[in-house]
Amino acid sequence: MRNLAEGVTRFQRDVHPVKADLFAHLAENHTPHTLFIGCSDARVVPELITASEPGELFVVRTAGNLVPAYTPGPDAVAAGIEYAIAVLGVSDVVLCGHSGCGAMTALAETHDLRSVPTVARWLQYADASSARAATCGDVAALVRQNVLAQLANLVTHPSVARALAEGTLTLHGWVYDIATGDIETLGADTQIAASAA
Repeated sequence: MRNLAEGVTRFQRDVHPVKADLFAHLAENHTPHTLFIGCSDARVVPELITASEPGELFVVRTAGNLVPAYTPGPDAVAAGIEYAIAVLGVSDVVLCGHSGCGAMTALAETHDLRSVPTVARWLQYADASSARAATCGDVAALVRQNVLAQLANLVTHPSVARALAEGTLTLHGWVYDIATGDIETLGADTQIAASAA
């Protein structure tokens, strides 16, 4: 905790004053251009890998970058998506998987998840991803298939479907390689737009 407190002190002393005009603007304005849906993994920092300034990204993070298909009722992931699109009017959604994903590794290697039953239930939202992956045990293949499956789930959300139909939203599928910093795009724009039409 001391490291975090020291980080706050450095932020207040070294960063905030340099960007004082930006933060003054952000205090009254919230107009991100992109909804970034990524994994909760601490190694995946959306603002860092996209070199974004504060206020540019609206970020939703979940274990395994999973997006449950839309169902009525309270749902934090759905609420974040709906708010970003219907209220903030983002023009792009990036759904980003990553190398070495613990969630996808657990599925690909069929780990015993009995000691983490909540995690096991959450990972059922990746059942379609597992079905799409060609080979068992191939984490990289599952990561890619999971991005595509979660993009398909995203299209089931009414705010997303509406914005796609109006031509005001573009979806992007990415896989981030932690070791190299490379981003692989999966061509989801075309696939998802076609399936939503």
